[in-house]
Amino acid sequence: MNLRRLQYFVKIVDIGSLTQAADILHVAQPALSQQLATLEGEVRQQLLLRTKRGVTPTEAGRVLYRHAQLILRQCEQARVDMMAAHQGLSGAVSVGLAPGTAAAGLALPLLRTVRARHPGILLYLNETYGSTLSELIMNGRMDLAVLYGGNTTVHGLAFTPLLKEQLFLVGPDAMPALPAEVPLRLLGEIDLYLARPYNVVRRMVDEAFAGAGMAPRVVAEVESASTLTAVIAEGLGATILPESMARQIVASCGAWQCRIVEPIISAPLALCESDHLPLSEPARAIRDILLELVAGLPGNLLAPS
Repeated sequence: MNLRRLQYFVKIVDIGSLTQAADILHVAQPALSQQLATLEGEVRQQLLLRTKRGVTPTEAGRVLYRHAQLILRQCEQARVDMMAAHQGLSGAVSVGLAPGTAAAGLALPLLRTVRARHPGILLYLNETYGSTLSELIMNGRMDLAVLYGGNTTVHGLAFTPLLKEQLFLVGPDAMPALPAEVPLRLLGEIDLYLARPYNVVRRMVDEAFAGAGMAPRVVAEVESASTLTAVIAEGLGATILPESMARQIVASCGAWQCRIVEPIISAPLALCESDHLPLSEPARAIRDILLELVAGLPGNLLAPS
């Protein structure tokens, strides 16, 4: 296989039409069909099915499409890295930051530091939920992510523990404030607004309640940080959050927070990256900056340098 045939194949799958792909690639359709036939001969598999509506990949074609995307991305990154070898670091680096976590607090320091040290790097920050971020890392569509989790082994991913945040109950001023520390067993009758069960923090809450022979009284599942803040401001109920987000909500509306004890629930924050796709030189620089920023936070889990 050569790279050009892989590029042609990816473009055909993306567009779903040999004719349109030929127009975009500025290649005669017979020549493009010949390149496809050569590729199918090399892999000894039919890669595309021709229908009245265009072309769709076979099962083998879908497998090759996934690998071809990674191969082409790595080749492009190799070209960028070679160009950067004799000049300042440049190129795009994508970093995921799970919302409602201490990760979100790294955004501005990261932007400032990258701007000062590596102005040639185009930083893309994506704030979305951890499960989505880990999938993007696994598929090679994102370089790095800071998210909750990392305690379990996941094929295709590597985790570097960064810090742990304890979970707090956050309630509105309309609800009588609880002491600074509250045992979990006293929370069984409180109306809670929590994330969906696939969320790492929600799973930890569910497991802690189950360990105490209880179940949280969840009246609604809310993923949006802004909606959750509005819920607390309106006095509709309480929520359970990591300390960093709990502080943000308390500071932005009439609310109080108290630490959950007996047991203490700690959410681990980790740096997530692929365990098989090498980081580009710019991405390595961003990784080093992230670790440097976290090393300055109290309670970090990084080994002293």
